[in-house]
This record gives sequence, C-alpha cells and structure tokens, in this order.
Amino acid sequence: MKRVIFYSYPKCSTCRKASKWLDQNNINYQLIDIVKEPPSKEFLELALIQFSLDIKKIFNTRGKSYKSIGIDILDLTKNKIIELLSNDGKLIKRPFLIINESKLILGFNESEYIANLK
Repeated sequence: MKRVIFYSYPKCSTCRKASKWLDQNNINYQLIDIVKEPPSKEFLELALIQFSLDIKKIFNTRGKSYKSIGIDILDLTKNKIIELLSNDGKLIKRPFLIINESKLILGFNESEYIANLK
C-alpha cells in the first residue's frame, strides 16, 4: 500500500477537489494543513530536485504571498527557496501530495493522480 501525505489548504477549491477524488477512490492519506504545518525541508528539497527544470512550479504564483515577496525566485539559492517555503505555506503550490516519501505531485490533475495512485 502506498503511503500518501496530502498537504492541503481548507479554503483552496483545487485542494477540496483533489481530496474528494482521493476519498472517492478509497486512497488512504495523511491530511496536513499546508499553512499550519508546511512540508519538511526534506520534502521541499525533493520538490526542488523533481522540478529542477522549472522551479516556479513549486510556488503558488497566483497567491497574495507570492505577489507580496517581490523577488525573482530564479535568482535565489536552493537554501533560500527552502527557507522561504518553510516559513510560508501559502507560497507553496497546492495541493502538495507526496507518495511513499519519494514522488511528488503538485496541483490536481486527475490523470496524474490515476497514473500514480491506482
């Protein structure tokens, strides 16, 4: 059985859609509020590795938090990115789903969920 950690934000409609899909497909998961408890530095490093070709995919670029930082994230070091994301869960693209502590899915794409969770 796959171990699924699901970082979500209760007010996020995409997170609610993803959660509903997981429930309908009987996928067991650990639900964590991404704002109250952002992903560990280990999981953020995994995201940086997995999305190294497009670091912006890790960020919630539409959110107020992102727009307020006024920084070009492409100029930041890996450590600075991890520090930023660790300190503000609203900066992170959500939902932030981790499978077996090794595979990450950002956002909700049903076909990607099916390919990785069924």
